[in-house]
Amino acid sequence: MTRTRLDLTVPDLTGTRAVVTGGSDGIGLGLATKLAAAGAEVLLPVRNPRKGEAAISRIRQAVPAAEVSLRALDLSSLASVAALGETLRDEGRPIHVLVNNAGVMTPPDRQTTADGFELQFGTNHLGHAALVTQLLPLLRAGRARVTSQISIAARSGGITWDDLDGKRSYSGMRAYRQSKIALGLFGLELDRRSRTGDWGITSNLSHPGVAPTSLLAARPEVSRAADTPQVRVIRALSARRIVVGTVESAQLPAFYAATSPDAEGGRLYGPSGLGNLGGPPAEQALWRPLRSGADAERIWELSAELLDDRSRR
Repeated sequence: MTRTRLDLTVPDLTGTRAVVTGGSDGIGLGLATKLAAAGAEVLLPVRNPRKGEAAISRIRQAVPAAEVSLRALDLSSLASVAALGETLRDEGRPIHVLVNNAGVMTPPDRQTTADGFELQFGTNHLGHAALVTQLLPLLRAGRARVTSQISIAARSGGITWDDLDGKRSYSGMRAYRQSKIALGLFGLELDRRSRTGDWGITSNLSHPGVAPTSLLAARPEVSRAADTPQVRVIRALSARRIVVGTVESAQLPAFYAATSPDAEGGRLYGPSGLGNLGGPPAEQALWRPLRSGADAERIWELSAELLDDRSRR
């Protein structure tokens, strides 16, 4: 057993294989580093190979013996997700940990994925739903822990079932909130189906609180040329340890959810400080938009329909 900062106990993960999306920077890079330090073999599926190689260099600086490698993945392309799934299935090795961490947030205008979905719903939710589907045999073989990173934005709102892509009415924040609620419901339904079908998979949720990550920073891939005013404020508060968390503390809920023997399926883990914005990780009650089993089943089935429809085109 090893310990991280904030007194978090971590089991020895030697012999396990872990996949972390969005692992080339920010929270995902921190998660990947912690998993490698605990002994896991870490796969980083990345969209940008240059950022991926830089991430591997940073991980190996922190953990010289790290077993870490890149795979290609663009979550906004279902063809890319399918290609990664095929690659990993061909490798034939069980996956023991999957952290659905990658995401995009509030692009300056409505954008779509390669498959025509609204960018945030298509990337944050459908891309990860497709990834879980592609990797299901390997996750079952590894009796995996699947942790889906949602957002404090998912505390309120809901899913606009008759306008998922925001074609009739679009708000960047509403679309982001919806994408994270959908991912959360999907993760909860994965756990329920696993228990019912004896798949051996444990699926839970985490959220990082509020911290100065790259989500609201300048990101050319979503046509954001400059940092947003919100991220500037968050950075200032974080530097002064006022209410919000740090990049380090924001990594810990997902890390706890993905590795701790005390973390359970069907649960939500996040910072325990004021307003759940920062602080050490702890279990939290499911937020209202995540409590409906009927909604969870509906988003699972709807996601399967959308993914199947795109695969046949």
